[in-house]
Amino acid sequence: MSAQKDRWVSSLVFLLFCASSIPKCGSASLQLEPSPQHYFSGLEAGKASLAFFTPSVSPGAQPFLEQVESSAEALQDYGVSVVKVNCPKEDASKYCGKENALRKAFLFRGNRLIREFPTDALFDVNSIVANVLFALLFNEVKYIETLADLENIENALKGKSNVVFAYVPATGTAEHRAVMEAAFVYGTIHQFVLTTEAALLKAISHDDPDVSSAWLLFCHCQRAPDPAQPCRRTALAQPLTLLNIHRHLKLMGAPLVTEVAEDPEKISTVHLQLGLPLVFILSQKETQEADRRTAEFVAWQLLGKAGVALLSRDLVELNVLQRSNVALKTPDEGMPIQYLVLEDTDEVITLVEDKNKVKQIQKDEQEEEEEEDEDEKENNNQDIQDDQVVEAVSRDKKRELPLEQILVLTEENFHSSLSKAAQAVVLFYASWEAVSLAVLRSYSEVGALLKGTPGVLLSRVNCWDWPGLCSQENVTQFPTMRIYKEGQQSVTYGGMWGTEEMSSFILLSQVPCPLKLATMDEAEGYLRGEFPPELSSHHHPSLLGVFSTATSKAREAFEEAGNILSGHVRMGMYFEDDALVLSQKYSVSPPALLLSRSGGRSVEGIALSNHSVQDMVQMIRYELLDIFPEITVPNLPQYLQLGKPFLILFSAGDISEMESKEMLKLAKGRPQQAFVACWLNLKKTPVGHGILRTHFSTTPSLPLLLWVNLHAGGQVFKFPSEQSITEMNILSWLEKLQAGLEIPSSTLSEEDWKPPLPAYDFLQMMESSMPELSPHPGDTRAQQPPQSPAGDTARGDTATQEEPSQESTAEEFGSPGRNLRGTAPRLAARDKQGKRHSEL
Repeated sequence: MSAQKDRWVSSLVFLLFCASSIPKCGSASLQLEPSPQHYFSGLEAGKASLAFFTPSVSPGAQPFLEQVESSAEALQDYGVSVVKVNCPKEDASKYCGKENALRKAFLFRGNRLIREFPTDALFDVNSIVANVLFALLFNEVKYIETLADLENIENALKGKSNVVFAYVPATGTAEHRAVMEAAFVYGTIHQFVLTTEAALLKAISHDDPDVSSAWLLFCHCQRAPDPAQPCRRTALAQPLTLLNIHRHLKLMGAPLVTEVAEDPEKISTVHLQLGLPLVFILSQKETQEADRRTAEFVAWQLLGKAGVALLSRDLVELNVLQRSNVALKTPDEGMPIQYLVLEDTDEVITLVEDKNKVKQIQKDEQEEEEEEDEDEKENNNQDIQDDQVVEAVSRDKKRELPLEQILVLTEENFHSSLSKAAQAVVLFYASWEAVSLAVLRSYSEVGALLKGTPGVLLSRVNCWDWPGLCSQENVTQFPTMRIYKEGQQSVTYGGMWGTEEMSSFILLSQVPCPLKLATMDEAEGYLRGEFPPELSSHHHPSLLGVFSTATSKAREAFEEAGNILSGHVRMGMYFEDDALVLSQKYSVSPPALLLSRSGGRSVEGIALSNHSVQDMVQMIRYELLDIFPEITVPNLPQYLQLGKPFLILFSAGDISEMESKEMLKLAKGRPQQAFVACWLNLKKTPVGHGILRTHFSTTPSLPLLLWVNLHAGGQVFKFPSEQSITEMNILSWLEKLQAGLEIPSSTLSEEDWKPPLPAYDFLQMMESSMPELSPHPGDTRAQQPPQSPAGDTARGDTATQEEPSQESTAEEFGSPGRNLRGTAPRLAARDKQGKRHSEL
């Protein structure tokens, strides 16, 4: 229907309402006819008239005739004349007979009788107008008795027109009159149906409705082109009056979501004109489609209560938008727009339904801003923060990261973008969380470092905007980096978050692991350090598995271990006919591992006795560790995982050649590798000063050799400072330790080293009722996500009733859930941001 026609209908209903509300002066609308012959001779074709045939003198009819006269004024607005026909005493015809005198009323259209009414059904003005219009609109207003009748009408109109369903406890009431008057105007636009059956009202309501009150539902069948899709139903929340029905139908005909790209102060919609608020969902380019679906979800929940508009941040330059994710415009003249930060769509709905909510949110935000200002002042006065990550992110929060080389992924383009790249790198992060932002900075440096690398796509997913996608990919901690390759399971990065470490993982993942070598020359070149171009700039030990045709089981375990270690280890594999010759050159027999360090200058042969994949993975990780490593922050976890005591030499710089030689001899000759011999340079790793202060009240003189067993008792033994650091002196000292003849210098606390608070499942916090998502058919890149342990949906279990509720249908047909995306923080942003990362 055109806007011009819509305005015409609106004006007509308004005029009809006014006409029925304002008393008329003096001009009597009741027509008097002296005889039936005179009446029938004056009837005009197509015009309706309601006739009462009465004797010329009938004192008992006076109260009834007063109601008739009053109804004549109302019916005149609908083109119906009301006529009182005097019956002569001698007239005993059908209309003037004694049995009909003031016992029946007759509705004519032209000369044709449409309906007879018993006068006891026409007891007041409402009953007269309602029954007359009901008879005149018999073909336009369907009377139904069962749920099947309603469903048949809905199914016939799906994709074509909407249905207005009205329940009245009885015909002839004021509510019945209001429905019929609305049908007189809107009957050509919507299909009206009417019932007085209480059982039918209960059948279409999930709650127990009050059958003593009238109900009106707008059935959105025009928005249900699929025959299997039920029509949504929106109830009129106000009493059934003509004005309320007109207002409701006007709202139902308005656009569900209005997309705007201008100052909200200048926006006016039908909702504001009808005295309802307008909610703006603030969006951005990266989340536009999802925000549109979220806005539609909110609009369905608030239908008839408020309007919803989608406002793009990219097209409107208002500084206030950068912090907010929702705005509220009220119809009150002169009231400013309220810009708010809300957690989810439930808060938006509460915001509209509870006017006090706006004041409370504004008060909370004001208090939060004051706390942040106080914290910032306090932090500025602190030399050292309790969390260096938060401090760094806070210090550089205004610095814009160069993320041009990194593609933004959403629910819409995730799978399609991954399918176009030979190797897709995805960083899953949360835009409000300090560690994620710190890693994002390193990731941007990786993007600059790997710019132009063929076949590598660097991308990112903000799990704060796309919790459903992150849940589907089974991402439950931030940040997480994964490598996706066509036809293979994704590989999760488990190393340090430095630029060098991440770029090394990405480049190593480009090369098959293990790399299959075809000739003896290729195998020996691999051991000498002749690698594919992708690996030429990265200096890693090289591991070569050598297998004969008889050792296929070990070879399969080695290949599976390579899949597990992909991106972390450089592995090759040789299993040609001359594999025995190659292995014997290094004094081993297949199956065996050849470990090359320092570009092939040192190749170590290792026999493979265990064919278990997990054992092989552990063995490879262990063999790749340095014999006498320098302990640093990045590599410490690898050595702690061994669960062995540490024999650690602390130094104020590089250790001397003599000390290095003696410690290396000790490390190579240690019995069954019972401990980790290592050293720590305090100049390169200043955290060592804190370690020594934990062991001793003051930092002792260096170099200092300590035995520390973190995994059993936590005792710390100090090598005698008067003795020189030689293999013989250290072994003698270790024998005394084992015999219990040495006294520990200190003992570490037995308290378990766990986070102060339990780990957070961030996705569960963000969207505790996220619907369980199934993977896209045919997608071989992503890991199959496990079934949600909660098994819940966006609003609970799928509705099992015959007709889904308004709430459940909002989930089923186009609603993504209830997240407010965009750059503004949500759930934990207000409640958790004040916490330091160490608390998490």
